[in-house]
Amino acid sequence: MAQKVILVDDLDRSEGDDVARREFPLLNRTFAIDLSDANQQRLSDALEFIEEVLENSREVKQASRSKKTADVSPRLRGYTATDVREWAREQGLDVPLRGKVADEVIEQFIAAHPDAAPTESAAGASAAEAGAVAGAVAGAEVEVEAEAVAGA
Repeated sequence: MAQKVILVDDLDRSEGDDVARREFPLLNRTFAIDLSDANQQRLSDALEFIEEVLENSREVKQASRSKKTADVSPRLRGYTATDVREWAREQGLDVPLRGKVADEVIEQFIAAHPDAAPTESAAGASAAEAGAVAGAVAGAEVEVEAEAVAGA
């Protein structure tokens, strides 16, 4: 027993002898659709228009996410690197306008601001280490004051 396949136009749902499977390329892919001759002509015209548009346009690159780092150091609790820089400048210390703040400056800031000391889990430093740093900084300050008095 013979069977007859009747193709239906995928756009307007019409039947006819001129409906056929049509393949077309678009954006490096190949698509297929059943179309009548009239709708095939419409598709060809549209593809020519798209090709002309693409030739006269430029591709827009997707914006990449910024790799901006947060201004919060895991070594500081409740303070930012900006806070450390401002404090350091007030103390006469040389700090960069941007980028990494020297470890020594951060340690001095923590010594001057005990509430900035991180928790052990955040920084891996113990309270004893923070105390030792604070003591060393305080000792250095006493030495500087003693030298200034002796020199006067």
